[in-house]
Amino acid sequence: MTDTSSYTPPKVWTWESESGGKFASINRPIAGPTHDKELPVGEHPLQLYSLATPNGQKVTILLEELLAAGHAGAEYDAWLIRIGDGDQFGSGFVDANPNSKIPALMDHSGDTPVRVFESGAILLYLAEKFGAFVPVNDVAKRAECLSWLFWQMGSAPYVGGGFGHFYAYAPEKYEYPINRFTMETKRQLDVLDRRLATSRYIAGDDYTIADIAIFPWYGGLVKGWLYEAGEFIDAESYRHVLRWADEILTRPAVTRGRMVNRTYGDPAGQLHERHAASDFETKTQDKLEAAK
Repeated sequence: MTDTSSYTPPKVWTWESESGGKFASINRPIAGPTHDKELPVGEHPLQLYSLATPNGQKVTILLEELLAAGHAGAEYDAWLIRIGDGDQFGSGFVDANPNSKIPALMDHSGDTPVRVFESGAILLYLAEKFGAFVPVNDVAKRAECLSWLFWQMGSAPYVGGGFGHFYAYAPEKYEYPINRFTMETKRQLDVLDRRLATSRYIAGDDYTIADIAIFPWYGGLVKGWLYEAGEFIDAESYRHVLRWADEILTRPAVTRGRMVNRTYGDPAGQLHERHAASDFETKTQDKLEAAK
């Protein structure tokens, strides 16, 4: 995996072609829409436009947790955004998120629709809207929760755009970037492992949006489904992260949340769109395919 080539950057970089790799088609050096396409709107006040990447799973897990906790106002429609097909560059989606990244949320519960983009902002918005999964009255606990939430938002790009890209998706393997981002990913896992050695959950004794934000990324790493890199990163050595991930996986809302907008893996675990709680029983991809 040693990179023996040399590269001299030009004085001015120009975009001549796609950069290659599995997700080359989703990258471009400009913003804005590429085509006109309005977003669909379902019957519920909360309209989610997403895909079951780790960032997408954060929001659907929280929504399912809110419903499980009795917050009926958290009912939602989840519309599938196929990023490989460029759905995120449609004019309606760009209106919801000018950054053209999933997830995007539209809240139609008030007189004026509210848009929320960036997964961490959506988690905080929903937690505060329903007064759940984020400390409200305890300043110290709230600070701890939000510190870990923002830690995840700042750290995960090194895992996804760094380690995940060069280890799993880049068209060629190069030793330097793989070593660089593997080192940083393992450092972050060690941060979590040390924290979870003395704490049941990320922010303390209570399950919060900090856990919900961190789990799809770092739980996925140690459990082996994210980038299929468990052995490579020696996941078994992060035993406290594994204990935490296993506990979170026992939560039914987490199981449901991971299914929504999912287009890969076992068809029984894929619910491409979610418009009612009953969809988990009747509209998973295996059942839709069997009905054809």
